[in-house]
Amino acid sequence: MPKYVTKQRTQLLDFFEHNHDCLHTAREIAEQMADDNISVSAIYRNLADLEAEGKLRKATRPGVRDVYYQYIDADACRNQLHLSCEKCGKTFHASEAVSSELLNILSKCDSFAVDKSTTVLYGLCKDCR
Repeated sequence: MPKYVTKQRTQLLDFFEHNHDCLHTAREIAEQMADDNISVSAIYRNLADLEAEGKLRKATRPGVRDVYYQYIDADACRNQLHLSCEKCGKTFHASEAVSSELLNILSKCDSFAVDKSTTVLYGLCKDCR
């Protein structure tokens, strides 16, 4: 639970609600929110808080130094298995049927329970192949 809700936090959450299917760097977020008069330091501070609260997932891409953030608290993302394209960065939700089958296999064969909301499978989307 956040200590308090600031205007900057509300603006950032609104940004993520409308852009939950992509990974964003702090710099990209700052550029896209330039008209909202939110400082870069406020963006970084709120990103850290939102990650600590489990609302954001932090990720990296092979060969890239940037850190990316994705909002996983959106209704569309909750309890979904994510597929992320290593080339374009777009994130997709696996279908419920595919997710269930894959997670069932892992559970039966390896006795391993996967947290769908935080698990990301990396590869290439159909447009980037």
